Amino acid sequence: MAEFNHITVLLNEAIDYLAVKPAGIYADGTLGGGGHTKLLASFLTTGKVYAFDQDIRAINYNKEHLASELAEDRVELVQANFRDLKSELAEHGVTELDGMVYDLGVSSPQFDDGQRGFSYNYDAKLDMRMDQTQDLSAWEVVNNWSFNDLMRILSRYGEEKFAKQIARAIERERAVQPINTTFELVEVIKSAIPMGARRTGGHPAKKSFQAIRIAVNDELGAVEESLAQALELLKVGGRISVITFHSLEDRLVKTMFKEKTSLPDLPIGLPVIPDELQPDYRLVSRKPIMPSETELLNNHRAHSAKLRVIERIK
Repeated sequence: MAEFNHITVLLNEAIDYLAVKPAGIYADGTLGGGGHTKLLASFLTTGKVYAFDQDIRAINYNKEHLASELAEDRVELVQANFRDLKSELAEHGVTELDGMVYDLGVSSPQFDDGQRGFSYNYDAKLDMRMDQTQDLSAWEVVNNWSFNDLMRILSRYGEEKFAKQIARAIERERAVQPINTTFELVEVIKSAIPMGARRTGGHPAKKSFQAIRIAVNDELGAVEESLAQALELLKVGGRISVITFHSLEDRLVKTMFKEKTSLPDLPIGLPVIPDELQPDYRLVSRKPIMPSETELLNNHRAHSAKLRVIERIK
């Protein structure tokens, strides 16, 4: 089995904040290279981790990487999108969780495998599917989605200032011939961005590739659905750790956690807040936990990472 090269970001922090119970039942929504699952399983005796990934490459790699944990029945691999968390766990007889961890975004091996079409640094067929069995790919989005839909995702998911110009450039190019590869798309994007703007803010295609990838995999929709289910499944005293890597993910997680940990609208001057109106959850840390200076030096992927943790208290 080829090495699944991936340095797990905020590894110890994400698991430490779960306050793992040796007999607890946990889920890892983003198995990837198995870093969080392996560390989480090391704290368990009779407990178990249900580790989710829709990418068959991650599942196959971890059959070997987590062989001892699998043999000792401390880990169960689940090939599924984490938006199916509740139904997949129910098939294993699990209706409650002591904790869950999410490491959102694309794993390093998916970026590093040039043939997957995630990266603007490798020339490959436009793909970007985390689940290789799904129909929708980046090629379909780029070549068949309407100008308005392209502009919407580039603006909303990529926060791209030149979304309209890029969408128009894509529309013009595909009218002549299909945009088949990542490098072809990069050239179209570059042509739509003014020369001066191309010299600042990193690679000119970075935001557009992010936007298309999020659309292809419905990443934000999946996070919202899965996190809502995880919060519902969480036992009292259970915690959820979520690592995000861009502002859209972080904003979504922050908003969902705020909704769960805030009081409802109450009459002004209410002397005592009844217990039944108190929130069922609390923020373990009011501000996001950030990578240490050492981790930032050793792992470039850590620079945009933020960890947020919530606990069910009633």
